[in-house]
Amino acid sequence: MADENKTPEGAAQPGTTGEGNQPEAAVAPENKTGGNERQSRGGNRGGRDNRGGGRDGGRGRGRGRRDQDQGEELIEKLVHINRVSKTVKGGKRFGFAALVVVGDGKGRAGFGKGKAREVPEAITKATAAAKKKMVRIPLREGRTLHHDGKGQFGAGNVTLRSAPPGTGIIAGGPMRAIFESLGVSDVVTKSNGTSNPYNMIRATFVALGEQTSPKAVSQRRGKKVADLLGRGGASEAEAQADAAAVTE
Repeated sequence: MADENKTPEGAAQPGTTGEGNQPEAAVAPENKTGGNERQSRGGNRGGRDNRGGGRDGGRGRGRGRRDQDQGEELIEKLVHINRVSKTVKGGKRFGFAALVVVGDGKGRAGFGKGKAREVPEAITKATAAAKKKMVRIPLREGRTLHHDGKGQFGAGNVTLRSAPPGTGIIAGGPMRAIFESLGVSDVVTKSNGTSNPYNMIRATFVALGEQTSPKAVSQRRGKKVADLLGRGGASEAEAQADAAAVTE
């Protein structure tokens, strides 16, 4: 009876392998391989995410470098900030609206507005909008306008007049910001309509858009600049000198 319970020599016991009598559960190549595959796939996904983030970051830094490479220094003027509200189901949501004027001080200027929940973000949006809408205005001697002009937008009605050297900028708050950013040092203005800064600025840009220079008129009419400047009663020598001083 004792011989029946014994296991023959060289036969594997239940739950063990033939070599070294090691348990079968200790060897699991399929599970190890599957874990490695999962780890490698997870690592690849992480690598793709990292590469994608690098591409986005590279594009953002590239735009910043292009802006710096242009070397254009702009004059930014904050004209007006207004708190606005929106009524929703749960109450009111408050935000801010900013009006900004941007110019390079050399005859280019533009304005823009932006809305956001915070003041700095609203100013940033308005500045970006103003940079996209910059226009070039011809200036006489780089300091004043070539001729008088009037502009109207809505209830805003403004009058612009050129001035001799030393006059300074005689203008109100919103209009003063435009001429300072534009690079004008001598001008006389008057606002006869509303005091709304949005309409005042729009009316001012309408008047500035009608400015023309003697050089542009001479090219359009096929004449010399001296011929146009000499019709105001000035002598031929004075007309020649003024024509030589005209740059745009």
